[in-house]
Amino acid sequence: MSDMHRNPRVPDSDVDPAFVDRWSPRAFSPDPIPAHQLAALFEAARWAPSCYNEQPWLFLYATTEEDRQAFASALVEKNRAWAARAPLLIFLATRKRFGSNNRPNRHAGFDAGAAWMSLALQARKLGLHAHAMAGFDVDRARTVLKLNEDEYDLMAAIAVGRRVGPDSLPEEYRPQEKPNNRKPAGEIARPIQAGT
Repeated sequence: MSDMHRNPRVPDSDVDPAFVDRWSPRAFSPDPIPAHQLAALFEAARWAPSCYNEQPWLFLYATTEEDRQAFASALVEKNRAWAARAPLLIFLATRKRFGSNNRPNRHAGFDAGAAWMSLALQARKLGLHAHAMAGFDVDRARTVLKLNEDEYDLMAAIAVGRRVGPDSLPEEYRPQEKPNNRKPAGEIARPIQAGT
């Protein structure tokens, strides 16, 4: 196995390798993603669970050079430096209110996270990687996307593509181009005994 494809992560417990294999590289080939793979990414997201089956997420995406550059213009400079090369850029938005009764949907972000993870895992099944980003200018993104602020919250930007070697990245990002580790399981989940 080449160094580019070696994953040093070791889980604390036996889990499906898909969870350990998913990570967020920055070095992407600009080669387009075939239409059937693009459709599969959003089909996976479509089947994510959501409160009252509301499916409040909206994936707005760009695949053409012109549209990707417009999307990239909303990213902070450090993200734009590598993400503009990816063949697929996405912004993930959530509807603020339930469609059925127009009440605020405080679960929308949680549900959108499930849809994002579904997309990210499907990307790995296809030999792709997905990298979600918090670093973007919300106002600029709303303008580019023509997104109604009263109706939608913007959650994340996402770059998707086929991974290439770190030499394609600006020098400052090359040392980071490897899977990172996680906190021990005991730090993120613990039992609580009732009545004590």
